[in-house]
Amino acid sequence: MTPTAATADRAALFRRAAGRFPTGVTVVTTLADGEPYGMTANAFMTLSLDPLLVAVGIGHRARAHGHVLRSGRFAVTVLADHQEATARRFADPARPVGEAAFTADAWTKGPASGCPVLTDGTAWFDCVVRAAHPAGDHTLVVGRVETFGLLDTDRPLLFVNGDFAAAGPALPLGAHPPTRPAPLGARS
Repeated sequence: MTPTAATADRAALFRRAAGRFPTGVTVVTTLADGEPYGMTANAFMTLSLDPLLVAVGIGHRARAHGHVLRSGRFAVTVLADHQEATARRFADPARPVGEAAFTADAWTKGPASGCPVLTDGTAWFDCVVRAAHPAGDHTLVVGRVETFGLLDTDRPLLFVNGDFAAAGPALPLGAHPPTRPAPLGARS
């Protein structure tokens, strides 16, 4: 086996092994020159409660990569189990750019960043970039959470073994009331 083939095999095995860890699915959005951009991301996590910090891994080849870093702001919507089509659309490299990419989803502007928050999700975070750390073929973007809230109490969309899945019926979600961002420039 050549070194290149061995490296490719190792990367494929790593991807399969990592795929055994279920993750939530989000859409990360930003605004650049007045145009909204979005991408599907499952490399999202909370980092700190004091201050409130989150992080998202953004691939260097992703359209949103440069836009998030230049604008210094982003929003994250945690997708609901009925939003698989949304996740696939924002992951498709052939999707439309700018506002045309958002026509199939209801959204509103995040109160702090102005970045799109998809209102059919389960939760949202409106952030300012605090740090960006190169990490292989991705950048780990740390955001200071300016505002956040709950949306619907639908179950979250999951990603495991290379495919989307819904959380099981035993997942406790509680009955917390939604805390939607103010309808600034809402789109349908």
